[in-house]
Amino acid sequence: MASRPDGRRHKSKRQSISFEARLRVFCTVAAVVLMGLCAAVLALLHVSAGPMTATLGILLLVLLLVFAAFIEEAVRPVQTLANVVAALREEDYSFRARGANRDDSLGQLSLEINALADTLQAQRVGALEAVALLRRVIAEMDAPVLAFDQDARLRLLNPAAERVFALLPARDLGKTAEELELAGLLDRPGETLLAPEAQTSLLRTRQRSTADASARWMIRRSTFRQRGVPHTLIVLSDVSVALREEERLAWRRLIRVIGHEISNSLTPIKSIAGSLRSRLTPGGQRAAATPATEPALQRDLGRGLGVIENRADSLNRFVQAYRQLAQLPAPVLKRVPLLPLLERIVSLEIRLDVRLLAAPDVELLADPDQIEQLLINLVRNAVEAATACAGEDVNIEEILHPCQPEVTIRAVEDDDLVAIQIEDNGPGLANPDNLFVPLYTTKKSGSGVGLALARQIVEAHGGAITLRNRNAKGGCVAEVRIPIAERARG
Repeated sequence: MASRPDGRRHKSKRQSISFEARLRVFCTVAAVVLMGLCAAVLALLHVSAGPMTATLGILLLVLLLVFAAFIEEAVRPVQTLANVVAALREEDYSFRARGANRDDSLGQLSLEINALADTLQAQRVGALEAVALLRRVIAEMDAPVLAFDQDARLRLLNPAAERVFALLPARDLGKTAEELELAGLLDRPGETLLAPEAQTSLLRTRQRSTADASARWMIRRSTFRQRGVPHTLIVLSDVSVALREEERLAWRRLIRVIGHEISNSLTPIKSIAGSLRSRLTPGGQRAAATPATEPALQRDLGRGLGVIENRADSLNRFVQAYRQLAQLPAPVLKRVPLLPLLERIVSLEIRLDVRLLAAPDVELLADPDQIEQLLINLVRNAVEAATACAGEDVNIEEILHPCQPEVTIRAVEDDDLVAIQIEDNGPGLANPDNLFVPLYTTKKSGSGVGLALARQIVEAHGGAITLRNRNAKGGCVAEVRIPIAERARG
């Protein structure tokens, strides 16, 4: 064991001698051996000192020339290959090793290094072309593109970003987001719509064009690495056109529903008002009533005024429902246990025995009042749909197999969400496209606000709501997805 350090020390010393020095040592030893052999042979032949010295001098000169040529031929290919590899390391792919062939080991090594140089050159050209194409695409994009390094310093921007944020590459590249007053872009989530007030605050010091001033920006933020350093890529998309189109469609649907509701109320009011007017004299005074006509007139007036009052109440309920939809308060998020919430919802329904099948033992991050009212409304809709078959016209098959109303609730955990499913065996959805259109309803006494309000509540909690028909058998499934409160860490 004590000899190992010495052996390693000796090995390191031997490896520290250069390749050329080792060749010279080898040639010197070989020359000394040959000179000794030659001197011994001449001594055996009894050659005198003068001729022996001359012979040994000539032999030494020949050996020096031969060994010098040998060292040169051995070292030159290795130096050439080293120069080629050094050029490759410096990303210069124009050097090649000459005289490469497969007849010897150095020739094979030269061929492999030349092939490596060709491959690296092709990859380099491809990378340069890809970078040039990417820069061209980014430069032609109408969407502003910016990149910041890990120190929040601006490293990349395209002409659209120069125009929107009034930036100059020669002046602003290398500056921090704080210096450029763009820190608000880095503080945004991965994908979010920039609110008008936030957009005004972010760009308040920028000189923007009219088109940029009226734009609505969707911010998309992602990360990438360049030479091992993490960077943040920010892309802003102008979604004003899409938002205006959605707003136009929403207003069209709203106006259609409002017009339909008001028309349904004003048409009978106008008709009854005309009928009552015809019972009066042209001067606006009531005609002299006889004992025979007085009861009939009173009856007609009372009936007409009752219809007008009923339609006025209907319009008032319509307006109040719209106000409820437009003035929903922001949710106050709390930790709400899921299982007690569902058990309470089931106990509140007395028209039908609602079954609770399964629910995980988790807590929701929600406003308890809003979520409870949402689930109550969905369960009420399911019960009404399930019991609707009892009052409809039935055929022979339904007589033989009468409808048994059934409503079930189950909840399943899906990553950081909980999916609450409310199923019924009613007639299903007749017009799924208009389910969430405000004030649209297929019920005789419905206001058309329930599902629109439900979706507004769920989306305010960061969840989603869907309604779909059951494939296997009749009925509908209402699914509400709500975030789970963060679990306590042990």
